[in-house]
Amino acid sequence: MADLIIDIGNTALKASWCDGMTLGKTSRYQGERMLDFILSLTSRSRPEKIVLSSTRNFSENSIRRLEHECEKLIIAGNEIFSRYDIPDYMTPDRAASIIASRYLFKGKECMIFDFGTTLTVDFLDAGGKYEGGNISPGLRTRLRSLNRYTRSLPLIDAPESESSTGHDIRSSIESGVVSGIIFELEGYISRHPEKISVFTGGDAIYFAKRMKNSIFAVSNLVLMGLALIAVEYDKKD
Repeated sequence: MADLIIDIGNTALKASWCDGMTLGKTSRYQGERMLDFILSLTSRSRPEKIVLSSTRNFSENSIRRLEHECEKLIIAGNEIFSRYDIPDYMTPDRAASIIASRYLFKGKECMIFDFGTTLTVDFLDAGGKYEGGNISPGLRTRLRSLNRYTRSLPLIDAPESESSTGHDIRSSIESGVVSGIIFELEGYISRHPEKISVFTGGDAIYFAKRMKNSIFAVSNLVLMGLALIAVEYDKKD
């Protein structure tokens, strides 16, 4: 039997069947009926393990229901992450990205940039030791905040292209927000030239295309970390 790995973030759910570290087709769901969506996946095939990472709280009833859908339910939380020497304040998605990066870039120093509701940056030394990390607002969070906390600025979406300098309100927001994040990224990279830059998350490709520096874009980094947890779970018991 294959394993089912699930990552529930601030805005959406991503799930994939996996055989070892090999990921299958990734499914995405954005809505409030997340348990029903998961059950629609398990109704087609019973997984050996379900590995669940969630920034949202699941009720005890939901957890018990999922336990009946598989041979072993693994909740990616502090009990699991302590086995990987990851601080207990870390959110499950960031922790899974660290686990995957240690596996993919073994022996290399890394900076992991996760582009989502927030922009997180996590630092690993060459031995995979966690050195700390930073959090700032993500792209769309910055765009929404300009609209929400001012009286005159419109709500706009991420532009397909932007100029270096704005010439009206809309282009000024586009160039200001996007350029600001690029300057932020370039600042990290120039400060830590010894580290490999790993981009992941919903806006990873958006910014990867705008970078002059060499980076690695790994769209399913969190899912890969959860797959590795499934593979190593019994070994680490």
